Amino acid sequence: MARHRRAVEIEAVARPVVAVGNEYPAGHEHPAHSHRRSQLLFAERGTMLVRTAHGAWMVPPSQGVWIPGGTVHGISMLGQVATRSVYLEPDARPGLATECRVVGIPPLLRELLIAAVDVPAEYDPDGRDGRVMSLLMDEILAAPVLPLSLPLPRGDRLLRRCRRFLERPSMHDTIEAWSRTLALSRRSFTRRFREETGLSFAEWQRRACLLAALPRLLNGERVTAIALDLGYAGPTAFSTMFRRTLGVAPSAYGR
Repeated sequence: MARHRRAVEIEAVARPVVAVGNEYPAGHEHPAHSHRRSQLLFAERGTMLVRTAHGAWMVPPSQGVWIPGGTVHGISMLGQVATRSVYLEPDARPGLATECRVVGIPPLLRELLIAAVDVPAEYDPDGRDGRVMSLLMDEILAAPVLPLSLPLPRGDRLLRRCRRFLERPSMHDTIEAWSRTLALSRRSFTRRFREETGLSFAEWQRRACLLAALPRLLNGERVTAIALDLGYAGPTAFSTMFRRTLGVAPSAYGR
């Protein structure tokens, strides 16, 4: 059983994958750190925000985030959180992602992650525990990617502008206003923004507003108040965006 253990305690275990379970109080902060193994961090209960120098990833309840080995990252616990993590050796499976991403956790993967926490760290690779862990790795490779990442640009001026926006995200902001602020033509701005973030400005703006909305929904705030604060015409427009992106209504994330 590997509960309430730190990653550093299992880094040297001679197995391709090791699982750990932990629980954290609301507001707990993991300061910036890294580990040699790659990690799938699963939010069995609660919501997390993972940050790196290159972006942010919101992890809602029952979803997960993939963190490649060596990535320096910090984690904020938004409410009480129960995590189930698996740490994989770099060569555990071919095709493992090399960038952070939020992933959906289908029912089979969820049950495997929960069961893996009770598998001994030095399990028998040829026994039942070994087969469970092997299937777990297969399911990690098949996990769907969710649009809950917010990449940040590399250029200093654009990065500063994005960070100011994140302090008060709004759908009222326009490409024209940002272009003027940065002394760029609309065409130059849109090209540079996509080159540096991998997203169009409109998609990045929607994701920023979505990530700002999730913690407020989890705190029980009204959908109408959140929608208007974020610059939507009303709750219907906000709910349509939310459902299109996450597949559920905003009310699914309320208390």
